[in-house]
Amino acid sequence: MGAPPPLPTQTLQHWILALVLHGLLISAAQRFPLLTRAGWVHAGVLGTLLWGALGWRGWLAVVAYLALGSLVTRLGLRQKQRQGLAEARGGRRGPENVWGSAATGAVLALLTTVPGAPVPLLLLGFGASFAAKLADTCGSEIGKRWGRHTVLITSLRPVPAGTEGAISLEGSVASLVGSAVMVLVLKLLGLLGTVPALLLALWVGVLATLLESWIGATLQGRVAWLTNELVNGIQTLLAALIAMGLAWGAVALGLTA
Repeated sequence: MGAPPPLPTQTLQHWILALVLHGLLISAAQRFPLLTRAGWVHAGVLGTLLWGALGWRGWLAVVAYLALGSLVTRLGLRQKQRQGLAEARGGRRGPENVWGSAATGAVLALLTTVPGAPVPLLLLGFGASFAAKLADTCGSEIGKRWGRHTVLITSLRPVPAGTEGAISLEGSVASLVGSAVMVLVLKLLGLLGTVPALLLALWVGVLATLLESWIGATLQGRVAWLTNELVNGIQTLLAALIAMGLAWGAVALGLTA
C-alpha cells in the first residue's frame, strides 16, 4: 500500500483554521448550482472534517469527486428531463446526497487521526469509496442517456432505462472510466501510491457499483426505508470494506508488503 502521505498535525489551531476556511469557501461557493442551500452547509461540515483529518489532499480529492459527479449529471440533461430520468432539482445535491456519497470516506478520514491507526489501509478504503461513487454516478447518468440495451442485473431481462438495478454496456464502460478517473485523482494527490493499491481501488469501485445495482434490483423498492441515498452509503461502505479486507488479506498471506 506504500507509505502514507504527510498528514496534518492534529492541533486546535489546525481545526479552527479548517472551520474558518470552509466558512469563507462555502459563503463564496453558494452561487454555483452544484448543491442546494442546505447542501452547501453540510458540504462545509464535510470539508472541515476532511481538511482537519487529511489536509488539503483529502479535501481536494472530494472536491474533485463533487465537480466531476456534477458535470456527469448534467450530460444530456435536457433529454433526461424529457424522459423523466433526470436527477431532481436540476442535479443540485442536498444534504442526503452529500452524506450518502461521503459518510464512509469522512469516517475513514477521521480514523486516520487516531494514534497508531493503519493510515495506508484507511486511505485505501477512503479512495475505494470515492472511486465506487464516481463509478456509480458515471454509470447511472451515461447509462440512462446513452444506454442502447438496458437489462436488469439479476435476470438480464430488458427493462426501461432508469429502472433500479438496470445496467447497460455503455453504463458499465462509463463506470470503469469513472472509477479510473477518481483513482488517477487520488494518485496525483498522493493518497494512493502503489500500483497494487491503485488497481485494487479501481476494480473494487466497479465491483461495488455492480453490487449497488444488485441491491437496487432485489431490495430497493421493496424495503420502505432503503432510500437511494442509503443505498449509496451502503455501496461506498462495501467498497471500502472489500478493498481494505483484500489488502489486509494479501499482507497477512505474505503476498505483498
